[in-house]
Amino acid sequence: MSQALERIRKVARERKKERFTALFHHISTDLLEEAFFELKEDAAPGVDRLTWRTYEADLDRNLIDLHDRVQRGAYRALPSRRVYIPKPDGRLRPLAVAALEDKIVQRAVVALLNAIYEEDFLGFSYGFRPGRGTHDALDALCVGVHSRKVSYILDADIRSFFDEISQDWLVRFLEHRIGDRRIIRLIQKWLKAGVLEAGVVSVSDRGTGQGSVISPLLANIYLHYALDLWATRWRRRKATGDMIIVRYADDFIIGFQHEIDALRFLDEMRNRLGEFALSLHPEKTRLIEFGRFAAERRKRHGLGKPETFNFLGFTFVCGKTRAGKFQLRRKSRRDRMQAKLRMIKDELRLRMHQPIPDQGQWLRRVVRGYFNYHAVPTNARALDVLRHHVTDLWRRTLRRRGQKDRTSWARMTTLADAWLPKPNILHPWPSDRFAVTHPRWEKLWGGRRRSWHLHRSYELMEVAPWPKSMISAEA
Repeated sequence: MSQALERIRKVARERKKERFTALFHHISTDLLEEAFFELKEDAAPGVDRLTWRTYEADLDRNLIDLHDRVQRGAYRALPSRRVYIPKPDGRLRPLAVAALEDKIVQRAVVALLNAIYEEDFLGFSYGFRPGRGTHDALDALCVGVHSRKVSYILDADIRSFFDEISQDWLVRFLEHRIGDRRIIRLIQKWLKAGVLEAGVVSVSDRGTGQGSVISPLLANIYLHYALDLWATRWRRRKATGDMIIVRYADDFIIGFQHEIDALRFLDEMRNRLGEFALSLHPEKTRLIEFGRFAAERRKRHGLGKPETFNFLGFTFVCGKTRAGKFQLRRKSRRDRMQAKLRMIKDELRLRMHQPIPDQGQWLRRVVRGYFNYHAVPTNARALDVLRHHVTDLWRRTLRRRGQKDRTSWARMTTLADAWLPKPNILHPWPSDRFAVTHPRWEKLWGGRRRSWHLHRSYELMEVAPWPKSMISAEA
């Protein structure tokens, strides 16, 4: 981080109510250059059809001209190009692809605003933040369920969140911290630029254009004021038992000790989101009985096994260790795995007549990428199942290359051992990694003498009910 951004971050940390009135001049040529090189070289072009390589050919002159237009107010945002990508459930997800110069300026503004809002965002917010990822959120959730008295899980999802954000409310939220009107106008240019689809530009007073560079940050700012601060206050004032929160963008999991707390929170959260033009998805939002005592309680009432819930590509299951103790298990989502196998099957058909080493190299990259994310403890069986099905799809593809081909399973086992990664667990246990990532020194008593131990910190998942806890409200 540059010295200028570090100074902004320091002021934001020390003065929580400070409004920054002089930010625009920090959008320098150097910052624009850094933003340019952070963009993906092979990213899809916007309506200007300008690629990263073409812009780089005369980068210095292009950035000087862009900087001049931004500072003079002559910069104009172009409409985003609408594209659709398939979702695992077969539906299509609309994305807005911005023009290259819009991406550059947006990336620079994101760097500027991150210096401020990273000091404001709460610890249980993980989505699209520097230094945080999906596995950080998964670790926090696992540690929270294991370490706190969680008996109910509220699996919540906001309906069409990126499309329903109120731009008026978003600007009002930004003005809490941003007093520089030039920054506000710059953001409004992107919000009002519209989306080009089938030759028609549509402009709306809602939404942020999912897929744009600045959209994730604006979404986090919106939910910080509309949900996070309110949820933290609700837990402190109204919760009668333990309560944990983990949010990744518009998908969040909330755990409760008491069912009455969960029902009251869900009812009040609907009203709270409604005040800011948001609503919960009726099919993706549900309250389930979950936790270390869920199986026993449901058995007493003649019910089946505890229900499961999905979060960030995994299905969470109430399980037991070999010693009979409660264990939170994560398994790869069945529908996501099936979607991945369908993609592999379709691509193998296109690569049918390639040499076997070329097919093997491609399959190795795909399987390794899947394992890099899904190879977590308690998920070994799902990894083995995926590798088995990939091997079978490869065998069927090779047998289609000729009517007399009789590729045996023994030969495929040899090919799989040569090219496909083994299904090994690559991630540590959540509690181990969480303790290392968020350490806190605490005085613990053990044996005959007092000693200092590294004790895992729970402040980044906001698990403890206030005011009993001494854990900070913010990371």
